[in-house]
Amino acid sequence: MVRVAVTGSGITHFGKRHESLKSLLLNACRQALVEAGKPKVDAVMVGNFIGGPLEQQEILGSILVSELGLGHIPAMKTEGACASGGIAFRQAYQLIKAGEYDTVLVAGGEKMTHMQTNQVISAVNYAMDNSTMESKTGITFPGYFGVVANRYMYEYGATKKHLAMVAQKNRNYAINNPISQFKSAVSLEEILEARMITEPLGLFDCSPISDGAAAVVLQRKADDGVEVLASGQASGTPIMQEVEDLTRITATQKAAEQAYTNASLGPDDVDVVELHDCFSMTEIIAIEELGFFERGKGFEAIEQKWTAHGGKVPVNTSGGLLSKGHPIGATGIAQIVQVVDQLRGTACNQVDNARIGLAQNLGGTGAYSIVHLFKKEGA
Repeated sequence: MVRVAVTGSGITHFGKRHESLKSLLLNACRQALVEAGKPKVDAVMVGNFIGGPLEQQEILGSILVSELGLGHIPAMKTEGACASGGIAFRQAYQLIKAGEYDTVLVAGGEKMTHMQTNQVISAVNYAMDNSTMESKTGITFPGYFGVVANRYMYEYGATKKHLAMVAQKNRNYAINNPISQFKSAVSLEEILEARMITEPLGLFDCSPISDGAAAVVLQRKADDGVEVLASGQASGTPIMQEVEDLTRITATQKAAEQAYTNASLGPDDVDVVELHDCFSMTEIIAIEELGFFERGKGFEAIEQKWTAHGGKVPVNTSGGLLSKGHPIGATGIAQIVQVVDQLRGTACNQVDNARIGLAQNLGGTGAYSIVHLFKKEGA
C-alpha cells in the first residue's frame, strides 16, 4: 500500500498584502520546501481561481518551477472556484498514489485586495453558471447563501443568533492565529448589529476579501510526516433552481462518504476539522453533511458549543474563512496546513490528543466539494 505524507508546509499572513501573487506563492513554497528538507521535487500543482482577471497572471505552475529553480519538471494550475486549492492537493495525492511521482509541491494563492470591491465581486461571480437566466437576476454568493440561511431557519428553527455564534467562535480562534486577517474580539451583540449584507447575513457572517498563499510538500514516505489517509470529491449543480433541498450541500456529503469509506473511518473517529465557512451558514450545513450531527441539528450543536474545544469535535480552530481570511486559491491548502499542525501538536488553539483530522473545501454554491482525511504520524 502506498503511503503518502505531508512533510512540509508554509503559509503567509492573510489579509491586505502589498506583495504580488507570485511573491506570496514563492514565500509559502520556500517555507514548505525548507521544512521538508529541500527534497527533489517531481511536479508542482497550483490552486488559483482569479489570478487572470484580478492579477493579469496565469501560468503560475511554470512560474513557480522557474523561480524556485526546479528544472524542467511538469506543473499545472487547477481551478475550481473556492475549491481550487483542495483540487490541486487531491490531484497531487492521486498522482503519487498512482506511482507517477514521489514528491509534489502543492501551492495555492490569491491576490484580491488591490482591486475595487465591485471588480472582485464580478470576478468571484465567474464561479456561477452565467449562461442561465438565473444569473441575469444579479444574484451573488451572499445572496445565494442568504436564501439558504432563510430556508434553513424556516425549516429547523435556527435564528440569526446561531449564525452569530459561528462567527464569534471562529473569531475567538483567529485571535490566537498569527497569520489571521482579523484578531480583535467581537461580542454577539456587535455581530448581530453589524451592517446587513443580505438578510439574514451580516458583515461578520461573510468571509472577507483577502490576499495570501499556502503550500505543502507531499511525498511517498514510509516513516515520517502526517499521513494522508483518503480524499473524496463530488460535484453539485451551480444553479439554485435545480437544488432539490436548499438546506443541504449534497456534494459535501458525497465527498465525505468517499473519504470515510476509503480510510475505513467514520465521523466519530475525527478529532479536529477545518471546513469551508465562506458564510456562517455553510459551517452549520457542513457539520451536518460531514456526519458530525444530525440534519437540522447543526445549529443546536453550535449553541451547545459542541464544535469548540471540549465539545464533540473542534471546528475551524484556525479561525476559519470568516476570520482567518479567504484568499480563494489558498484556502484549501491553508486548511490542510492547520490540520497538519494540529496533528503535529504545534497548532494555534491546539486540540489535545488530536490523531485524525479532516479538511473540507467547497467551490461555488456547492458545485465542488473535496474532503481529505489525515492521520498523525505514528497514530
